Formats: sequence, C-alpha cells, structure tokens
Amino acid sequence: MRLLVLSPGTAQQQLERMPAIAACANELGASIQVACSPVYRSLWTLLPSVEKIIPFDFSASLTMADWANLLGSVREPDFQVCLNFAEGRQVNLMLSMSHIPTRISEAGFASTAVASHVEGWSAQRLSGFLAPIGLSLDAGAFRISLPAELMNSARERQPQGDGPLLLLQPVATAGDWPAERWKHLPQTIKDKLPALRTIHLGDNSSFAERAAQIACADVVLTSCAVTSLLATFCGVPLVALGLSNDQLPERDVIRHLGNDDLRALSEADVLQAMGF
Repeated sequence: MRLLVLSPGTAQQQLERMPAIAACANELGASIQVACSPVYRSLWTLLPSVEKIIPFDFSASLTMADWANLLGSVREPDFQVCLNFAEGRQVNLMLSMSHIPTRISEAGFASTAVASHVEGWSAQRLSGFLAPIGLSLDAGAFRISLPAELMNSARERQPQGDGPLLLLQPVATAGDWPAERWKHLPQTIKDKLPALRTIHLGDNSSFAERAAQIACADVVLTSCAVTSLLATFCGVPLVALGLSNDQLPERDVIRHLGNDDLRALSEADVLQAMGF
C-alpha cells in the first residue's frame, strides 16, 4: 500500500503528525510519500517508512501550474490513501482529479472521509485521521530511531568527560526565560554536580543532527516546542518551559514549567523542576 501525506505548516506541526504517519506504515505496511516544504526534508528522513519527499511549499503564492505539477507527482504512483492536512479550494480541486480512492481531511469537498475530533495531547489528536481506515494511535509510544553513524557523530561533538549531559535550547524571543539565567544555570548546577557537561543546541544544524544531539543528552531544558517534541520522541527526560499541558504527553520524565511569559520564573523554580 502507498500513502500520500499533504503536510503544510510549521516544523512543530510536521513533528506532531509523525506518530500517526508511523502508525500507518507499521499497521498497514504502507510506504509513505510526504508533500511538504523543502525546509523539512531532513525532518521527515527521521521516519524510515517515508520513501519519498515531494518538495511543495504550501505557504507560497501558488499558481495553477504549481498545483498541476503536484497533481502530476501524486497521479504517477498508485496511492490508496491520502491524509490531507492542507485546506482550500486549490488542494481540494487537485485531489478531486487524482485517482486516490480514500482521501481523509478535516474538511473539503474532495474528502471521502472526515477526520473525527479527538481529545488528548497534540500528536494524539491526530488519531482522528486514522479512524476512517480502521487504525488506532498511541502517539506517546512513538520513538524516533536514529542511524548509528548520526549518533556517533553527535557524541563526538559532546564536551569531554563522563558526567551527565545537559542540553539547553532557548527560543530567545520576547517572553522567554531571560538570557542571563540560561547562561548562569549550568554553573549553578555544576557547583552541586561538578562532572556536569553542557551543550547548547544550534539552530543551524539539520533536524536529523538536532535529534541525534538530543537523543545523546541525559536531560533537556528548553522553551522550544520543536526541541520538546524531539526530546519526547527520543525518550529523553525533559523540562519544557512555557508549553501547555496539551502539547506533550503525560510522562514521569516530562515536566512542564511556566506559562507564556517565563520572565517571572526564578532559577530555583527551574532547578526544582530538574530535580535539584
């Protein structure tokens, strides 16, 4: 079976869809093709069942020729199912001219089935897209499997030593935890735990490289939703600053702290959430 995913939106939205797509691959033995912005190519390579990524920038000013090119790309393979996360007349017109028998979305005249509304954390809510094809979803159990060479490369970039590794990733926007506290926190912890090693996650790395660095950490402290999801899918202990409870699953090693404005959080608050 072949399954097409039309996946517009942010990196966070791409990650939230990943457990549902993995469930389709696992339960149906499906091979997956994903149409998404070229920016997220390395993100979808984290899912081995994705055989092809179709570069398509849903956020651009698209012409009818762009949609016709996409139609040509999705008509050539023999897709049986489409999970459509895009909206609008153009995408529905394109899908209505495709040969895909099962087309699932939240709305749209090209849909053959409507995704149901489901409660739960962000990734779990996408089980509503799987119900029409008889599948279930346990998004909290999903894990990213990374190649050994990628993990080894991440370990080579770690600070020397055998102490626990703390990975930090602020979003550095208005309302984030102040920069001086991000800078001072590792030293405070090191006073209590001299063997501590610290790494700051760089935005210039590919999504696959970022996932490997996160997977090699002992604990992640971040105010970034994307980093929080990557840590969740890697099974790494996480302290997430500023994320609402419905953005991540309930898990003993995941702790939420703060709200939209993190400037009021003290260093003691964060240390306590980390178990110090």
